[in-house]
Amino acid sequence: MGKTTGFMEFDRKDEAYAPVKERIKNYKEFTLPLKESELKNQGARCMDCGIPFCHSGCPLGNLIPDFNDAVYQGKWEKATKILHSTNNFPEFTGRLCPAPCEEACVLGINEDPVSIENIEKNIVETAFKNGWIQPEPPIKRTEKKVVVVGSGPAGLAAAQQLNRAGHTVTVLERDEKVGGLLRYGIPDFKMEKNIIDRRLEVMEKEGITFKTGIHAGIDIIASDLQEEYDAIVLCGGATVRRNLPIPGSDLKGVVQAMDFLPQNNRKVDGIPYKGEELNAKGKNVIVIGGGDTGSDCIGTSIRHGAVSVTNFEIMPKSTPERPKGQPWPFWPMRLRTSTSHKEGADRVFSISTKKFVGDDKGNLKGLVTSEVVWEKVPGQRPILKEVEGTEKEWQCDLALLALGFTGSETTIANQLGLEMDTRTNIKASAKDYKTNIPGVFVAGDQRRGQSLIVWAISEGRQAAHYVDEFLMGKSDLPLKGEGDLPRV
Repeated sequence: MGKTTGFMEFDRKDEAYAPVKERIKNYKEFTLPLKESELKNQGARCMDCGIPFCHSGCPLGNLIPDFNDAVYQGKWEKATKILHSTNNFPEFTGRLCPAPCEEACVLGINEDPVSIENIEKNIVETAFKNGWIQPEPPIKRTEKKVVVVGSGPAGLAAAQQLNRAGHTVTVLERDEKVGGLLRYGIPDFKMEKNIIDRRLEVMEKEGITFKTGIHAGIDIIASDLQEEYDAIVLCGGATVRRNLPIPGSDLKGVVQAMDFLPQNNRKVDGIPYKGEELNAKGKNVIVIGGGDTGSDCIGTSIRHGAVSVTNFEIMPKSTPERPKGQPWPFWPMRLRTSTSHKEGADRVFSISTKKFVGDDKGNLKGLVTSEVVWEKVPGQRPILKEVEGTEKEWQCDLALLALGFTGSETTIANQLGLEMDTRTNIKASAKDYKTNIPGVFVAGDQRRGQSLIVWAISEGRQAAHYVDEFLMGKSDLPLKGEGDLPRV
C-alpha cells in the first residue's frame, strides 16, 4: 500500500496529452508525463484494502501494492525490481494494456481507481533512464535448445524466461523486424518502435538469437525444427481477419485494418512496402468496428489527412459507468473513448453495414446501413434485428474493416499434426501448455485466440515454466504472481 490516508488526500491524476492540432502532425507519442512528486502522490493513493483484488484483475499477477508503495517512498529502483519480477515488458503494458487491474481496484468501488498503468510505465521509464535495466545472461547454460516461433509479446516473454533458465533460445519471425503486432499492428503514436528496439538490445545481449524473414512452415518445415531443437514453442498471433461478407466487399477501397496499419507502420519506419499505398488523405473514411484496432485506424486516418472519419459499432452505446450485471471487480463493458476518437471522429452505434456501393470502375463510393437492435431472450444469446425503415446511404471512399480475428495461420500446426479447435486455435491446456505432440508447446493468441497484450505476456511466461520442466524434469521459473527466477 501507499500512504495510509493517501486515498483521502489525493485525487487521481493522469498524464495530459499534447493538443490535437499538434499531435496529429506526426506519429510520435504525445503523452505529457507527470512530475515525480505527482507520481508519488498517485502511489500514495494505494489503500490498505486488505485483499488486493488488483492482483487477480491482472493476468500477470503483478505485485501492484508493493510497487505503488515503493514509488510513494521514492524507492524507484526497488519498484523496478518488484515490477520486473512478474512482468518482462512493463514498457509495453504500461502503454497498451487496457488495465483490468484498475477495474478491480478496491478504491475504484466508489472513487477513481489508483492509476496503476501510468505508475507502471513511469517505473520502467525511470529504470531505463537510470541504467537499471541491464542484460542478465544465465550464469551457466544447459545443453537444451528451444525455438520460439513468433516474436510478439508471448514469444518474447517465453524466450526471455527460457533463456534465463539457461537454455539456448532462437526466436523465428516471418516479418523483417522483431515484434509481431507490437511493431506492425500498433501505431507509433501509441508506442514508438524504439521502445521495442531498446528491449531487444537487452535480450540479444542476454544471449537470445533472433532470426527474421523466416516463415515457419514455409521457409523451414516442422520436421527440421523438431530435428534441430529439443522443444518448440508456438507463439504466433491471431492473424486470420474476419471478413464482412456483404455485396460490394471486393470493391477497391474496402480494406482490412491489418493491411492498412502495418503498411503505415512500415512507411513511418522507412521500410519499403509491397503493393499500392493505402492512404486516407482527402477521403471520407468509415471504420467498421469499435475496438482498439478500429481506434488505431481512426488516429492513422486523421494523420493521413482524411476529410472525415466515422466509426461504426454494431453494439449499442454503453454508459461510462459500470453497467448493471457487471459488478466490481469484473471487467465491465463500459463506454471507452480513446485519444483517437477525440481527434475528430464521429461515432455511430447500433448500426450494421448491408452493402458497399461502387462506381463503374470498381471503386468504393459509398455504403448502405441500417439501424439494429439486440433483443434479449431469457436463456439465449441476444438476437440481432434490423429496424425497418432505417436504411441510409453514406458517402465513403475508404472503408476499413476492424472486425477482429477468427484464429491463427495453421501451416506449421498442420505440419506438426497438432489438434485444433473449431476456431483454428491450437488445443493446449492452460495447465501445462502442452499440445498433443510431445515437445511442442503453444502460448498466446495461437492458444487462446485474439486477446490482450497482458495475457500474451502471461501465457509466454507460464508456458516457459512448463517447457523448462519438460526439458529438465523440474523448473524454478516463476508462475503467475511468483517472484523472480533464482540465479543459477
